[in-house]
Amino acid sequence: MMVREFGALQSEPLKCYRIPAKLQLEMEDIVGLLVMILGLVLFLGVHTLTTQRDLRARLIASVGEGGYKAGYALASLLGLVLIVWGFAHYRATGWIDVWHPPKALKHVTEALMLPAVILVVAAYIRGRIYTTLKHPMLTGVKLWAAAHLLANGDLGGIILFGSFLGWAVFDRISLKRRADPGAPPIPVGGVGNDLIAVAVGVVAYLALGFAFHPVVIGVPVFGV
Repeated sequence: MMVREFGALQSEPLKCYRIPAKLQLEMEDIVGLLVMILGLVLFLGVHTLTTQRDLRARLIASVGEGGYKAGYALASLLGLVLIVWGFAHYRATGWIDVWHPPKALKHVTEALMLPAVILVVAAYIRGRIYTTLKHPMLTGVKLWAAAHLLANGDLGGIILFGSFLGWAVFDRISLKRRADPGAPPIPVGGVGNDLIAVAVGVVAYLALGFAFHPVVIGVPVFGV
């Protein structure tokens, strides 16, 4: 009896070890999510490295400043590509709902994104906004991430925007323990720079909402 059964296994090895179609579908569903998480670890990992000043200094001493900057840029770019590809693949094949945000929160997100974009611009066109907030870039990232968490109730969105929010909070806390300002030496102006930052921010906000988001991300922002 055992010999007969063993012979049957030998005659149909592929049938016995074939992965069920349902399991194959489930594995494909999570590929994008796993790639996105890998990208987040890489992208946010190298950005977290900058907060570890002693470790950063040892790396620069080991590979040189040029080598460090090249490795940093390459790792950041690779991480960003993995995040974008993984999230797009996840949205197309493996959407996982955790909760369903009410439609009103989408409009809250739209409203919060305007100051978020302006704050990011103000980190480079520095005026009173910069001197008041000290780190408007991180404030803008936190606002961007929190706003998107309000409008996205799926697992991938929660992981993506939650990770950026957590990183921005960590980075802001780390700045309090660092002697250097953690920002490039850009000249700081007055109210005129603030007006320019607001104008550029509004233009960027409209471009993101009307062009980038619906075309690149595939999700319309206004009028829905």
